[in-house]
Amino acid sequence: MEISIVEYLVLSLATFFIVGFLTPVMRKLALKRQVLDLPNSSHKTHVVPIPYMGGIAIMVGILVVSYTALLYQDRPVQEILIASSVLIPATFLGLIGLADDIRNLPPFPKFVAQSLAGIFTAIVLILTSSIGNPSGNQVLDIAITILWVVGITNSINFFDNLDGGASGAVAVISTGVFLIAFSNGQYLVAALSIVTTGATMGFLLWNRSPARIYMGDAGALFLGVLTSVLALRLDPEVDSKLTSFAVPLLLLAVPILDTSVAVVSRVKRGVSPFQGGQDHLSHRLMKRGFSKRESAFSLWSLAGIFVAAAVGVSTVVANPLAFLVLSTGFWLILFLVFLYS
Repeated sequence: MEISIVEYLVLSLATFFIVGFLTPVMRKLALKRQVLDLPNSSHKTHVVPIPYMGGIAIMVGILVVSYTALLYQDRPVQEILIASSVLIPATFLGLIGLADDIRNLPPFPKFVAQSLAGIFTAIVLILTSSIGNPSGNQVLDIAITILWVVGITNSINFFDNLDGGASGAVAVISTGVFLIAFSNGQYLVAALSIVTTGATMGFLLWNRSPARIYMGDAGALFLGVLTSVLALRLDPEVDSKLTSFAVPLLLLAVPILDTSVAVVSRVKRGVSPFQGGQDHLSHRLMKRGFSKRESAFSLWSLAGIFVAAAVGVSTVVANPLAFLVLSTGFWLILFLVFLYS
Protein backbone atom coordinates (compact mmCIF):
# COMPACT_ATOMS: atom_id res chain seq x y z
CA MET A 1 0.00 0.00 0.00
CA GLU A 2 1.57 3.28 -1.14
CA ILE A 3 1.73 6.40 1.03
CA SER A 4 0.88 9.78 -0.47
CA ILE A 5 2.95 12.94 -0.15
CA VAL A 6 0.21 14.44 2.04
CA GLU A 7 0.40 11.46 4.39
CA TYR A 8 4.19 11.81 4.64
CA LEU A 9 3.73 15.49 5.45
CA VAL A 10 1.18 14.64 8.15
CA LEU A 11 3.57 12.09 9.69
CA SER A 12 6.41 14.60 9.78
CA LEU A 13 4.33 17.47 11.17
CA ALA A 14 2.68 15.26 13.79
CA THR A 15 6.06 14.15 15.11
CA PHE A 16 7.40 17.70 14.92
CA PHE A 17 4.61 19.07 17.11
CA ILE A 18 4.60 16.17 19.57
CA VAL A 19 8.35 16.39 20.16
CA GLY A 20 8.25 20.18 20.19
CA PHE A 21 5.56 20.02 22.90
CA LEU A 22 7.14 17.22 24.96
CA THR A 23 10.69 18.60 25.00
CA PRO A 24 10.04 21.51 27.43
CA VAL A 25 8.03 19.09 29.59
CA MET A 26 11.04 16.79 29.78
CA ARG A 27 13.24 19.80 30.48
CA LYS A 28 11.18 20.66 33.55
CA LEU A 29 11.28 17.04 34.71
CA ALA A 30 15.05 16.85 34.22
CA LEU A 31 15.54 20.05 36.23
CA LYS A 32 13.29 18.71 38.98
CA ARG A 33 15.16 15.37 39.09
CA GLN A 34 18.55 17.06 38.64
CA VAL A 35 19.35 15.05 35.51
CA LEU A 36 21.88 17.57 34.26
CA ASP A 37 24.96 17.78 32.09
CA LEU A 38 27.34 19.57 34.43
CA PRO A 39 30.20 21.64 32.95
CA ASN A 40 32.69 19.68 35.05
CA SER A 41 35.09 18.48 32.34
CA SER A 42 37.57 20.35 30.20
CA HIS A 43 36.05 19.06 26.94
CA LYS A 44 32.61 20.57 27.65
CA THR A 45 31.85 23.92 26.09
CA HIS A 46 28.80 24.98 28.10
CA VAL A 47 29.28 27.01 31.30
CA VAL A 48 26.01 26.31 33.13
CA PRO A 49 24.26 22.95 33.80
CA ILE A 50 22.01 21.89 30.93
CA PRO A 51 19.19 19.37 31.50
CA TYR A 52 19.20 16.03 29.72
CA MET A 53 16.15 13.88 28.82
CA GLY A 54 15.39 15.53 25.49
CA GLY A 55 15.98 12.10 24.01
CA ILE A 56 12.86 10.82 25.77
CA ALA A 57 10.76 13.36 23.87
CA ILE A 58 12.32 12.19 20.61
CA MET A 59 11.72 8.53 21.43
CA VAL A 60 8.11 9.06 22.49
CA GLY A 61 7.30 11.18 19.45
CA ILE A 62 8.72 8.68 16.96
CA LEU A 63 7.19 5.63 18.67
CA VAL A 64 3.73 7.17 19.10
CA VAL A 65 3.46 8.48 15.54
CA SER A 66 4.96 5.34 13.96
CA TYR A 67 2.74 2.83 15.72
CA THR A 68 -0.35 5.03 15.51
CA ALA A 69 0.11 5.31 11.75
CA LEU A 70 0.74 1.58 11.35
CA LEU A 71 -2.36 0.63 13.35
CA TYR A 72 -4.63 3.41 12.02
CA GLN A 73 -3.89 2.56 8.40
CA ASP A 74 -4.34 -1.15 9.16
CA ARG A 75 -0.95 -1.98 7.70
CA PRO A 76 -0.05 -5.67 7.27
CA VAL A 77 1.32 -7.46 10.33
CA GLN A 78 4.57 -8.04 8.42
CA GLU A 79 5.13 -4.28 8.13
CA ILE A 80 4.49 -3.80 11.85
CA LEU A 81 7.04 -6.52 12.61
CA ILE A 82 9.60 -4.98 10.24
CA ALA A 83 9.13 -1.55 11.84
CA SER A 84 9.40 -3.12 15.27
CA SER A 85 12.68 -4.79 14.31
CA VAL A 86 14.11 -1.27 14.03
CA LEU A 87 12.21 0.53 16.77
CA ILE A 88 12.56 -2.08 19.53
CA PRO A 89 16.39 -2.27 19.56
CA ALA A 90 16.54 1.51 19.17
CA THR A 91 14.26 1.92 22.19
CA PHE A 92 16.25 -0.65 24.16
CA LEU A 93 19.45 1.32 23.63
CA GLY A 94 17.64 4.59 24.28
CA LEU A 95 16.62 3.31 27.72
CA ILE A 96 20.19 2.19 28.40
CA GLY A 97 21.24 5.71 27.42
CA LEU A 98 18.69 7.18 29.82
CA ALA A 99 20.14 5.08 32.64
CA ASP A 100 23.57 6.43 31.68
CA ASP A 101 22.28 10.02 31.70
CA ILE A 102 20.88 9.50 35.20
CA ARG A 103 23.53 7.27 36.80
CA ASN A 104 26.61 7.66 34.57
CA LEU A 105 27.12 3.99 33.68
CA PRO A 106 30.62 2.60 33.00
CA PRO A 107 31.51 1.97 29.32
CA PHE A 108 31.35 -1.85 29.40
CA PRO A 109 27.60 -2.29 30.07
CA LYS A 110 26.84 0.23 27.33
CA PHE A 111 29.10 -1.62 24.90
CA VAL A 112 27.42 -4.94 25.74
CA ALA A 113 23.98 -3.37 25.18
CA GLN A 114 25.09 -1.88 21.85
CA SER A 115 26.51 -5.24 20.76
CA LEU A 116 23.29 -7.05 21.67
CA ALA A 117 21.24 -4.52 19.73
CA GLY A 118 23.62 -4.82 16.78
CA ILE A 119 23.50 -8.63 16.81
CA PHE A 120 19.70 -8.71 17.00
CA THR A 121 19.33 -6.15 14.23
CA ALA A 122 21.89 -7.83 11.98
CA ILE A 123 20.27 -11.24 12.30
CA VAL A 124 16.81 -9.83 11.54
CA LEU A 125 18.05 -7.81 8.56
CA ILE A 126 20.04 -10.63 6.99
CA LEU A 127 17.60 -13.47 7.62
CA THR A 128 14.67 -11.46 6.27
CA SER A 129 16.73 -10.21 3.29
CA SER A 130 15.66 -6.66 4.07
CA ILE A 131 18.85 -4.74 3.37
CA GLY A 132 19.70 -3.33 0.02
CA ASN A 133 22.66 -5.16 -1.55
CA PRO A 134 24.31 -7.67 0.81
CA SER A 135 27.67 -9.20 -0.11
CA GLY A 136 26.10 -12.60 -0.67
CA ASN A 137 27.96 -14.22 2.22
CA GLN A 138 25.55 -14.49 5.15
CA VAL A 139 28.20 -14.66 7.89
CA LEU A 140 30.09 -11.71 6.41
CA ASP A 141 26.86 -9.74 6.03
CA ILE A 142 25.98 -10.28 9.69
CA ALA A 143 29.46 -9.28 10.86
CA ILE A 144 29.49 -6.13 8.71
CA THR A 145 25.99 -5.19 9.86
CA ILE A 146 26.90 -5.58 13.53
CA LEU A 147 29.98 -3.40 13.08
CA TRP A 148 27.94 -0.83 11.14
CA VAL A 149 25.14 -0.56 13.72
CA VAL A 150 27.52 -0.39 16.71
CA GLY A 151 29.89 1.98 14.92
CA ILE A 152 27.22 4.41 13.69
CA THR A 153 25.45 4.36 17.05
CA ASN A 154 28.68 5.42 18.74
CA SER A 155 29.39 7.97 16.02
CA ILE A 156 26.05 9.70 16.56
CA ASN A 157 26.66 9.61 20.30
CA PHE A 158 30.15 11.12 19.94
CA PHE A 159 28.84 13.66 17.44
CA ASP A 160 26.36 15.03 19.98
CA ASN A 161 28.83 17.57 21.38
CA LEU A 162 27.46 20.87 20.10
CA ASP A 163 24.19 22.76 20.54
CA GLY A 164 22.01 21.56 17.68
CA GLY A 165 24.87 19.81 15.90
CA ALA A 166 23.69 16.21 16.08
CA SER A 167 19.94 16.89 15.96
CA GLY A 168 20.29 19.10 12.88
CA ALA A 169 22.64 16.69 11.11
CA VAL A 170 20.34 13.72 11.78
CA ALA A 171 17.45 15.77 10.37
CA VAL A 172 19.45 16.29 7.17
CA ILE A 173 20.50 12.63 7.01
CA SER A 174 17.00 11.26 7.58
CA THR A 175 15.65 13.60 4.90
CA GLY A 176 18.17 12.12 2.48
CA VAL A 177 17.11 8.59 3.44
CA PHE A 178 13.50 9.61 2.84
CA LEU A 179 14.21 10.99 -0.64
CA ILE A 180 16.05 7.84 -1.73
CA ALA A 181 13.49 5.47 -0.19
CA PHE A 182 10.55 7.41 -1.65
CA SER A 183 12.03 7.45 -5.14
CA ASN A 184 12.57 3.68 -4.98
CA GLY A 185 9.15 2.81 -3.58
CA GLN A 186 10.39 1.77 -0.11
CA TYR A 187 7.43 3.30 1.67
CA LEU A 188 8.06 1.94 5.17
CA VAL A 189 11.67 3.15 5.20
CA ALA A 190 10.52 6.50 3.81
CA ALA A 191 7.84 6.84 6.50
CA LEU A 192 10.19 6.05 9.39
CA SER A 193 12.75 8.45 7.94
CA ILE A 194 10.37 11.38 7.56
CA VAL A 195 9.10 10.76 11.09
CA THR A 196 12.71 10.96 12.29
CA THR A 197 13.13 14.24 10.42
CA GLY A 198 10.05 15.68 12.12
CA ALA A 199 11.22 14.53 15.55
CA THR A 200 14.71 16.00 15.25
CA MET A 201 13.38 19.27 13.85
CA GLY A 202 10.91 19.53 16.73
CA PHE A 203 13.70 18.90 19.21
CA LEU A 204 15.95 21.41 17.44
CA LEU A 205 13.56 24.19 18.47
CA TRP A 206 14.90 23.73 22.01
CA ASN A 207 18.36 22.32 21.26
CA ARG A 208 19.71 24.97 18.90
CA SER A 209 22.26 27.40 20.33
CA PRO A 210 21.95 28.41 23.08
CA ALA A 211 20.63 24.95 23.95
CA ARG A 212 18.02 24.75 26.67
CA ILE A 213 18.10 20.94 26.76
CA TYR A 214 20.29 18.10 25.48
CA MET A 215 19.13 14.79 24.02
CA GLY A 216 21.68 12.92 26.14
CA ASP A 217 22.71 9.33 25.50
CA ALA A 218 19.02 8.38 25.47
CA GLY A 219 18.41 10.34 22.29
CA ALA A 220 21.82 9.81 20.69
CA LEU A 221 21.77 6.01 21.05
CA PHE A 222 18.14 5.79 19.93
CA LEU A 223 18.80 7.91 16.82
CA GLY A 224 22.08 6.07 16.20
CA VAL A 225 20.37 2.70 15.88
CA LEU A 226 17.48 4.16 13.89
CA THR A 227 19.57 6.02 11.31
CA SER A 228 22.10 3.21 10.91
CA VAL A 229 19.40 0.63 10.20
CA LEU A 230 17.33 2.88 7.92
CA ALA A 231 20.42 3.65 5.85
CA LEU A 232 21.15 -0.08 5.55
CA ARG A 233 17.58 -0.88 4.52
CA LEU A 234 17.86 1.39 1.49
CA ASP A 235 17.91 -0.36 -1.86
CA PRO A 236 19.49 2.22 -4.18
CA GLU A 237 18.82 1.48 -7.83
CA VAL A 238 22.41 1.44 -9.02
CA ASP A 239 24.30 -1.05 -11.15
CA SER A 240 27.49 -1.12 -9.10
CA LYS A 241 27.53 -3.06 -5.82
CA LEU A 242 30.42 -0.84 -4.69
CA THR A 243 28.29 2.24 -5.25
CA SER A 244 25.36 0.72 -3.36
CA PHE A 245 27.63 0.22 -0.37
CA ALA A 246 28.84 3.81 -0.72
CA VAL A 247 25.34 5.28 -0.32
CA PRO A 248 25.01 4.61 3.46
CA LEU A 249 28.58 5.83 3.95
CA LEU A 250 27.76 9.07 2.15
CA LEU A 251 24.57 9.59 4.13
CA LEU A 252 26.39 9.24 7.45
CA ALA A 253 29.72 10.65 6.31
CA VAL A 254 29.80 13.59 8.74
CA PRO A 255 29.30 11.60 11.98
CA ILE A 256 31.80 9.03 10.66
CA LEU A 257 34.28 11.78 9.80
CA ASP A 258 33.81 13.41 13.20
CA THR A 259 34.45 10.17 15.06
CA SER A 260 37.45 9.32 12.86
CA VAL A 261 39.08 12.72 13.40
CA ALA A 262 38.56 12.50 17.18
CA VAL A 263 39.78 8.90 17.50
CA VAL A 264 42.88 9.47 15.35
CA SER A 265 43.70 12.61 17.33
CA ARG A 266 43.42 10.76 20.65
CA VAL A 267 45.43 7.75 19.53
CA LYS A 268 48.19 10.04 18.29
CA ARG A 269 48.27 11.71 21.71
CA GLY A 270 48.31 8.35 23.49
CA VAL A 271 44.93 8.73 25.21
CA SER A 272 41.89 6.48 25.17
CA PRO A 273 39.56 7.00 22.18
CA PHE A 274 36.67 6.91 24.65
CA GLN A 275 38.09 9.77 26.71
CA GLY A 276 36.37 13.09 26.10
CA GLY A 277 38.28 15.89 24.46
CA GLN A 278 37.99 19.06 22.43
CA ASP A 279 39.05 17.38 19.19
CA HIS A 280 35.73 16.92 17.41
CA LEU A 281 34.87 18.83 14.26
CA SER A 282 32.74 21.29 16.24
CA HIS A 283 35.59 22.06 18.63
CA ARG A 284 38.01 22.57 15.76
CA LEU A 285 35.63 24.98 14.07
CA MET A 286 35.13 26.97 17.26
CA LYS A 287 38.90 27.16 17.77
CA ARG A 288 39.02 28.85 14.38
CA GLY A 289 36.65 31.54 15.54
CA PHE A 290 33.29 30.08 14.59
CA SER A 291 30.44 30.62 17.02
CA LYS A 292 28.37 27.64 18.18
CA ARG A 293 25.62 28.56 15.72
CA GLU A 294 28.08 28.98 12.86
CA SER A 295 29.74 25.67 13.71
CA ALA A 296 26.39 23.87 13.77
CA PHE A 297 25.37 25.43 10.45
CA SER A 298 28.72 24.42 8.91
CA LEU A 299 28.24 20.81 10.01
CA TRP A 300 24.65 20.76 8.73
CA SER A 301 25.87 22.15 5.41
CA LEU A 302 28.62 19.55 5.14
CA ALA A 303 26.08 16.82 5.94
CA GLY A 304 23.87 18.30 3.24
CA ILE A 305 26.65 18.05 0.65
CA PHE A 306 27.22 14.37 1.37
CA VAL A 307 23.48 13.65 1.50
CA ALA A 308 22.99 15.40 -1.85
CA ALA A 309 25.75 13.21 -3.26
CA ALA A 310 24.04 10.09 -1.91
CA VAL A 311 20.70 11.14 -3.40
CA GLY A 312 22.36 11.97 -6.71
CA VAL A 313 24.17 8.64 -6.82
CA SER A 314 20.94 6.78 -6.08
CA THR A 315 18.38 8.59 -8.18
CA VAL A 316 19.82 11.04 -10.71
CA VAL A 317 23.26 10.42 -12.15
CA ALA A 318 23.95 8.00 -14.98
CA ASN A 319 27.57 7.50 -13.91
CA PRO A 320 27.30 7.44 -10.11
CA LEU A 321 30.94 6.59 -9.37
CA ALA A 322 32.16 9.67 -11.26
CA PHE A 323 29.61 11.81 -9.45
CA LEU A 324 30.67 10.29 -6.13
CA VAL A 325 34.31 11.19 -6.64
CA LEU A 326 33.73 14.67 -8.05
CA SER A 327 31.07 15.82 -5.61
CA THR A 328 32.52 14.59 -2.33
CA GLY A 329 36.24 14.11 -2.69
CA PHE A 330 36.97 17.77 -3.40
CA TRP A 331 34.90 19.04 -0.46
CA LEU A 332 36.27 16.43 1.92
CA ILE A 333 39.88 17.28 1.06
CA LEU A 334 39.24 21.00 1.46
CA PHE A 335 37.52 20.45 4.80
CA LEU A 336 40.31 18.26 6.17
CA VAL A 337 42.96 20.76 5.01
CA PHE A 338 40.99 23.53 6.73
CA LEU A 339 40.77 21.57 10.00
CA TYR A 340 44.40 20.46 10.18
CA SER A 341 46.15 23.51 8.70
